[in-house]
Amino acid sequence: MLTRRHIRVKVMQSFYAFNQSQNDNLGTEEKFLLKSMEEMYDLFLVQLSLIEELKGQAENFLEKSQQKHLATSEEKDPNKKFISNAIFEIFKNNESLQDALESRKITHWKRDDDYVQIIWEALKKSDIYKNYMETRESSFKEDKEFIIAVFKEIIAPNEKLYDYLEDAKLTWIDDLPIVNTAVLKFLQKLKPNSAENMKLGNLYKNDDDKDFAKELFRKTYLNDDVLAKEMLGKTPNWDKDRIAEIDMILMKMAICEFLKFPSIPVKVTINEYLELAKEYSTPKSSIFINGVLDKLSKEYKEDNKLNKVGRGLM
Repeated sequence: MLTRRHIRVKVMQSFYAFNQSQNDNLGTEEKFLLKSMEEMYDLFLVQLSLIEELKGQAENFLEKSQQKHLATSEEKDPNKKFISNAIFEIFKNNESLQDALESRKITHWKRDDDYVQIIWEALKKSDIYKNYMETRESSFKEDKEFIIAVFKEIIAPNEKLYDYLEDAKLTWIDDLPIVNTAVLKFLQKLKPNSAENMKLGNLYKNDDDKDFAKELFRKTYLNDDVLAKEMLGKTPNWDKDRIAEIDMILMKMAICEFLKFPSIPVKVTINEYLELAKEYSTPKSSIFINGVLDKLSKEYKEDNKLNKVGRGLM
């Protein structure tokens, strides 16, 4: 689920929290970094389980409607298209998903079903739902497109759900855009009869990515003074106090990659940190950071300090 860019974001966020807390315990902060990444996977499961719980809300709604003393003909013979949606069946029968929910104790919506009710009520009033329920039968394609639309337009932007997730875990709000993108990709990959062979995938693509997260955090921290000195003279007209804190963190991480990660191409490092600057720092940060990193990378190349391994890494 996590890409290298996601990992860089988490390391950046951890450094920012580290600086704010003024904690000097590297081990504690490293554990916090790894724990916060693990909790991203929990958030991924929480969002998937919320989709699954909507079926239960719909079933309760239909049951209550049928029990009305003066039920209408439509209420007596309700349209069950929603609760028969093929995606619900895949979720229910997929061992990989159900085992993950159980092992990680993802029971948020059993405890706080008020929020599932909030989403259900918003869904019922939406044009997405009304258009979907105009017929009683559907194809797998329609079912999947409907659930994707529900997630994108009803679940993801819901402000009350946002507040709930913010209260549930401090780091989740920063992780939400990444996780919601992962949920959408997961839904988009679903195929008919995929319950048996559908795999959730792991948090990390491989062990190298987990090691990368730890090493980037540790090497940047342990070389903080050296990395800061590397920037001396490369930030004309900018005093250290005037440089945004996020910009400082990003530049230190990038310089660390230049000098301490032989397998990562210089161009990849620069592009990655420019994208992070555009998303997480000030409007002019990417231009500023690009100037510093470009100047440094050229100097390192001239001085043979890059030590990159492999073709095309300079």
